Amino acid sequence: MLNVRRLWPLDSKSYWRIIDSIGKDFRPDIVWACSDALHAILGVRVAKRLGASLVIDLYDNFESFSVTRIPGMTSAFRRAHRCADGITCVSHPLARYVYETSSCKCPVEVIENAVPEGFFYPMDRASCRREMGLPPDGIFIGTAGAISQSRGIETLFKTFEILARERPDVHLILAGTCDKGLRLPKNSRVHYLGILPMNKVPVFLSSLNISVICNRESAFGKYCFPQKFYESVACGLPIVVAQTGVMKELLKDKPDFLFKPEDADNLAAVLRRQIERPFTLPTEVPTWTILAHRLDNFFRTCLKVEKL
Repeated sequence: MLNVRRLWPLDSKSYWRIIDSIGKDFRPDIVWACSDALHAILGVRVAKRLGASLVIDLYDNFESFSVTRIPGMTSAFRRAHRCADGITCVSHPLARYVYETSSCKCPVEVIENAVPEGFFYPMDRASCRREMGLPPDGIFIGTAGAISQSRGIETLFKTFEILARERPDVHLILAGTCDKGLRLPKNSRVHYLGILPMNKVPVFLSSLNISVICNRESAFGKYCFPQKFYESVACGLPIVVAQTGVMKELLKDKPDFLFKPEDADNLAAVLRRQIERPFTLPTEVPTWTILAHRLDNFFRTCLKVEKL
């Protein structure tokens, strides 16, 4: 992993000097270029410099990132796709978008998000609430991750205010990075737990009655795969998910789990149903170990060597 800030100056610790050192000592077969559009563009040059195959990894729609506002960056990014020997994408909608916008000819593999084996599983709700320092009683709706306007989090805030007027037992529980200047609802039943260490995330989720996954119909939301989806399902939680991108496709036969993005009244209606009659998804949750085998076989495909 290299930091692009070391592109200049060209001293012994510069980006390209380290690349040359890796080529000499490690001799990689594949460069797996990820992080953002700039790293994908650099990946083309790095792979040529090392005489390696190139796979570009798109864990999100990088065209929605701020770096692509630089003139020429998006067109260079799409050209990089046409130079790749393979592309890994986080969702099927993103894979289709890549084919449509870049005209790439290489194989594209969809590697969605997953969970660590044995890490997310149903836990005792009462003990989880004690561990998180939360009240013992109430209907807890909440989310963990990016508490951000870009994900439509304010829809959840408005929905909580609607439900809080109807029910004195509803609490809103939040954890994760919070936009600077974002105002949380002023209510004693709103609990913001900050940024949690990874080992506390399953405990946080298991303290909830319902996990809410917000998103917007945006350049990001249409192509991402929400990490909290499988984590919540693995914890045995009832979930409510914004009807965008891959979630719209994955849950097309289960509309009761979906709400219209940025529609607080619709989200309130879906949550009322889950509060009155909670139900969970019987979806099989993939693990990172399973996806690692798929990724290994895809790399072998790109190298044209025998699969395991």
